[in-house]
Amino acid sequence: MKKTLPISMEFIYQLFALILIIIFVHAAYVGIIRPNADAILARQAEMLQKDKTKTTERSAYVLIRDYEQEACFVLMFWALAIMAFKAVTTIRHRSLLQQDLIPLAEGVRILPEDTRELSRAIQALTTYQQNGLLPRALLAGLQRFSSTRNIQDVADATHAYCSVEGERLESELSMIRYIAWAIPSIGFIGTVRGIGDALGLAHQAIEGEIFGVTRSLGVAFNSTLIALLISIVLMFMLHQLQLLQERYVLETEAYCEERLTRHLHTPSVSIQK
Repeated sequence: MKKTLPISMEFIYQLFALILIIIFVHAAYVGIIRPNADAILARQAEMLQKDKTKTTERSAYVLIRDYEQEACFVLMFWALAIMAFKAVTTIRHRSLLQQDLIPLAEGVRILPEDTRELSRAIQALTTYQQNGLLPRALLAGLQRFSSTRNIQDVADATHAYCSVEGERLESELSMIRYIAWAIPSIGFIGTVRGIGDALGLAHQAIEGEIFGVTRSLGVAFNSTLIALLISIVLMFMLHQLQLLQERYVLETEAYCEERLTRHLHTPSVSIQK
């Protein structure tokens, strides 16, 4: 069975990544984004007071200045950090496919008596490498062949390990999928807040002062725009990670078939009467 250490290390990584991302993103908003956005909005308000027909240019600082956009960026960077961890782990485990963990010459057969020696070579790997799918599947196949002496049982064992690993990797993406769902929801919260603020300033629009209303409506539309753009990028990266993991599982199963199952041999026993 897989060790629990990588899971706890991944949890610690995710926790510290979230804390650091909150600190850096909030510092960027407090020190750079909001001061520049407030200065731009102040200049726009001054220009509109002088000439109400004056058109104002949209600024990236104003586009991302609100709290909803800040929350969306925090979640985006956190999801990217989680995906980066999973991608690096998959790539490092996938590199074992380039190694000859069962060194056999072409035409050499594996007998049930050979499984113990071959298992020792795999068990000599580092703890991190043994947590990979390939060493676990190979060990399961060798142990099954040693106990049952049935080649079909070995194929079933390696296939079962790969299927379970694929399901586990799929289930571990649930947090990223939740974040990808939560980001547009936060954008819609900003939309509701901005429209509510605009309605609260309707009396100013009646009196001819429309800057406050347009600013609130800007909050509504900007938060939705940023949230949807982030969601598109995040879903693309998620599908790329899922493709990488699926290829890893399929290539591992093919490796077990090519390097292990097809070399197995059970000598026939003649029964003398």
